[in-house]
Amino acid sequence: MSADAAPRGNRLFLKKSIEQIQHESDSHQLKRSLGPMNLLFLGVGCIIGAGIYVMTGNAAANFAGPAVLLSFVLAFFACVFAGLCYAELASTMPVAGSAYTYSYTALGEIFAWTMGWLLVLEYGVAASTVAAGWSANVVSLLHQFGMIIPVEWTTSFIEAQTTAGGTIFAPSGGANILGAVGILTVTALLMLGVSESASVNNVIVLIKVGILLLFIAMGIAFINVANWTPFIPANEGGFKYGWPGILRASTVIFFAYVGFEAVSTAAAEARNPKKDIPFGILGSLLVCTLIYMAVAAVLTGVVPFRELGVPAPIALAVDKMGMGWFSLLIKVGTVAGLSSVMLILTYAQSRVFYAMARDGLLPRFFAILHSKFRTPWVGTLILGVVIAFAAAMLPIDILGDLVSLGTATAFCIVCVSVLWLRRARPDMERPFRAPGGVITPLLGIFFALAMIGPLLFDIYAKAMAGDMIPAILLTGYLILGALIYIGYGYRNSRLGKGLGQIDDDGPGPGALGAQLHGIGDPKSPD
Repeated sequence: MSADAAPRGNRLFLKKSIEQIQHESDSHQLKRSLGPMNLLFLGVGCIIGAGIYVMTGNAAANFAGPAVLLSFVLAFFACVFAGLCYAELASTMPVAGSAYTYSYTALGEIFAWTMGWLLVLEYGVAASTVAAGWSANVVSLLHQFGMIIPVEWTTSFIEAQTTAGGTIFAPSGGANILGAVGILTVTALLMLGVSESASVNNVIVLIKVGILLLFIAMGIAFINVANWTPFIPANEGGFKYGWPGILRASTVIFFAYVGFEAVSTAAAEARNPKKDIPFGILGSLLVCTLIYMAVAAVLTGVVPFRELGVPAPIALAVDKMGMGWFSLLIKVGTVAGLSSVMLILTYAQSRVFYAMARDGLLPRFFAILHSKFRTPWVGTLILGVVIAFAAAMLPIDILGDLVSLGTATAFCIVCVSVLWLRRARPDMERPFRAPGGVITPLLGIFFALAMIGPLLFDIYAKAMAGDMIPAILLTGYLILGALIYIGYGYRNSRLGKGLGQIDDDGPGPGALGAQLHGIGDPKSPD
């Protein structure tokens, strides 16, 4: 059925069949080279990053105090139920695109587009957020060697400023050029190949986890228990401390858990996705939560929580310990760790756009594979440039909230997809099935909404107080997504035109091949 012939009322809700998803899983030409430990390290490499190196200090200083440990617990529960749902869907539909593809099957095209656009917040903007923290840690590291980078090269164009009336955003006169260079460097690595990138990530993960464990072991001796009192500071209005602050802090650090979902975007490049993807998702989530809480306990014990609102809180804690050699080691580990996070987030975003381009919802160049490396190199390069620009222009405060909002909304849609597919396709093979029946996805939805509420309220409150930048960015982002879908995606959707799936086996890096297999195409003799 052509797009013109499709009933208007149903056009936005066209769904991919499970059979079509399975065909795409078999027909793509991405290189299947990732084993279970690669996937576990992929998740750990992405989760252990900005959440512990960057955002923990901000969450403790501005919202929760030492009770940021409870915020990690809340964020964990917001993720674990969604993680179980992701594991079920990833084992059933092991294809590129992650939640975008799941929602295309369960809910329809308009939900798939919405999910794909939310994943830009979840991966692309998250990479920009990490780049902002990465540049601050690079500056701190180079300073120990007597190298000074001009502040205007490491300050985002829009800067967060704390005033008596709260936090406001204003032009700084500089741009975070260093952060942009970091993104472009990992982009170049991703263009060379996924197995090469995974090998680099594995080494980095071993280094940064080892250094964090050393930080925990050595930092215990420097803990001043007085810094944990009061454990829950009295509320000072709004989300400033108290239980409201604990909840708000959980939304700040929530985006750090996006790493476990990045594992699902690697399903098309996993050797045994039905078994190994759930292992990578759930294993990385559990391991990283334990490490997060231990590091946060040491961090708030060494440094008074009100002093932790800096871009590099762990570096600050190490400086307070007064151990020069240890300080250098921690800072090297921090820079390496954030580098792997940027690598994986950019990788995940490129694979989501690859899947959307195969479906016709984005321009075809996002799905062009390199003839030698078998990577979507054109799309990866374009994304890298855009993410680098965002890192140079926007402050971590704005970026972090946008990422958390996009992540929580995506989690909610994934949990709804599980509920729908269980009702519509109860007979479908599920190599991994989330336990607890409907309770697990319902709890996933509940906790996701608990993350969304404070974020939207905070954006609204800032707008009412005259700080319109967060609201303008969010509104503009949603409008841009709608315009792209109306102007391109709706008109070029392959499912909407009744066409089959484009294969990747084209003659070279400048072509896709465009061989149709007739799935959903009434003209096909098959």
